[in-house]
Order: sequence, then structure tokens, then C-alpha cells
Amino acid sequence: MKSDRLLSILLLLQTRGLVPAAELAERLEVSVRTIYRDVEALSAAGVPVYAERGRHGGIALLPGFRTDVTGLTADESRALFVLAAQGAHSALGLDEALGSALRKVMAALPEPHRPGAELTSRRILVDPARWMKAPGPAVDLDALNSAVFTDRRVRLRYRHSGTTEPRTYTLDPYGLVVKAGIWYLIADHRGAPRLFRADRVLSAAVTDDPVRRRAGQELADVWEVLRRQVEDRPAEVCVTARVSQERLDLFLRMHGSRLTGEPVPEGPDAAGRQAGAETPRWTRVELALGSLAAVRVLLAFGESVEVLSPPQARAELARAAAEIVALYGTGAVSPASAGGRG
Repeated sequence: MKSDRLLSILLLLQTRGLVPAAELAERLEVSVRTIYRDVEALSAAGVPVYAERGRHGGIALLPGFRTDVTGLTADESRALFVLAAQGAHSALGLDEALGSALRKVMAALPEPHRPGAELTSRRILVDPARWMKAPGPAVDLDALNSAVFTDRRVRLRYRHSGTTEPRTYTLDPYGLVVKAGIWYLIADHRGAPRLFRADRVLSAAVTDDPVRRRAGQELADVWEVLRRQVEDRPAEVCVTARVSQERLDLFLRMHGSRLTGEPVPEGPDAAGRQAGAETPRWTRVELALGSLAAVRVLLAFGESVEVLSPPQARAELARAAAEIVALYGTGAVSPASAGGRG
């Protein structure tokens, strides 16, 4: 669309000064000839734009042709350019719109604030994805986004965690929330607030019925209720364990969200391993787990993690270890394993 392209050229020239025609063409994905035609159109509209020929030439605006936004402080200008990773914008189809918006904001900023805003965009990156998390399935937010912005009810086929048979819901949506890289639909089902992961939606259809939200409730209000329900859910098992110093960083990256307090360093292991061996140092941690069986995840750390209490958790780990020994300790090869060998 020519009008949008002309505005982009104008804003780029305001931000950069002299810009080669080839660079403008590359940024706007048009030919150099088209750029020169656009420059002629800007000039005909009264914009003081001109072209300099030669090796170091380009296109520029006459000095003093600027549009400033007044009232923005330096910190406010920098804050505008601290943006989350592009995953959220991609899911909503807003990557190009984001780039265009930032160019417009940069051109409109007061001159003294531009260097700080540009430096912030290059020095600060917010990546909402967690470490060691496998990429999830692709999420199609089109129907959910349409229902949210048209104020229509939406009908979902949804697969809950741990189930194979999907269920069907007719929902009154409040909006979408992305948390740690995962999208959620926040909606009422039969007048009660519910949380639906977008990557478990098998299909979604926007209905012709207008949404029926509870009076006085906004997205932020409903999200706060649902968030607290998840975060304030009491754990079934509180576990005390100690972690070797060598594996502590990895342990905290994997299970830091389960900690109920700060890790407490301990002295060298009084028992030691054998005479003359270097004695490891340990850190005591307290974890909140959703179930007794969940303690088995700590077996991945082997002897680098020792559960100290409660006794039921130690017994659960002992049962898990016995099952592993029974599976691998006999030296026998199961028929399934033998059949897989050539």
C-alpha cells in the first residue's frame, strides 16, 4: 500500500537522516525505481525531500523538518523499546506491525531521547521462554483472537491434560494471556472463570452469539483470580533434600519454581566417601511437590540429591530404585528389546 510505504520512508528519513535508496528499497521490499517514484510523490505533496547522487549519496529531508512528541521523558522513551521476544507478536500476526510501530515511535521521539531508546533496543532483550523446555506445538490463535475482539462466544473442542477424549465447551471470553511463552484463553464457562491452554485447543469456532461476561469483570480481574488459584494451591508433600554443590545450578534451573525457601549451604559431608577423598559440599533445599509420586523426578540427579524427609518420600524413592534394579539388574534382555536388534 503506497500511502503506508510513503509514511515509512518519511519516518526512516526523520530517524536516520541521509539513507541510500538501495537500503530503503531493501527495508520496504520494493525496487530502487519505486523508491525514487515515492520520493517524487513526497516532494509533490510538499515534503522537503531531495536525492543526493554519487557514491555517498542517498535520500534525505531538509534540515529542521521534524515531528516531535512532547511530554515523553528519557526513561519513558527507553521503556517503549524494552519489548518481549517476538514469539508473542508472531502468534498474533503482529511482527510487521511491531517493526512499523517502533519506526514511527523512534521518528516521533524528541531528538535527545533517540540515542538512549535505540541503545536500549540493542542492549535489553526479554525472552519469556523457560530454560530446558521443549518447543510446544504450533498454536493457532486466529479464532480465539477473533472471538476476543469481536465480543462473540466461542465453541472449543479441548483436550485436558492426561486425557484422550476431548470435551466441547461454549465460552464467554475475556481475553488472551501469554505466560512464560504459553498462551491461555481466559473465559467464563456457565458463569464461572476458567483457564484454557491454547495448545490444547483442537478446534475453535466463533459463534454469532454476543459474549455474556459477568458485570464489572475485566481480563485483569479474572486472570488474577485464576492465577491465585494455581499458585496458592497447597502442595500435598513438602520435601527436604540436600543437593551437591556441583549440580546445584542445574537443580535450581529445573526445580527452582518448587522451592519454598532460600537454599541453605551446609558444611562438608561429615561421613566422607573414603579416606583421602575430597569431601563434597551440600546445600539444603525445601520443595513443595504436588504428590508423593512426584518425588521420583529427583532420581534424575542420582547420588547428587539426597531426600532427607519426610520418611514417606524416602520410601517412595526406595521403591522406585528397587523397580529400576528389578528391570535392569538381572542382566536379562526383554523380548521387546531382543526383537528390536538386528
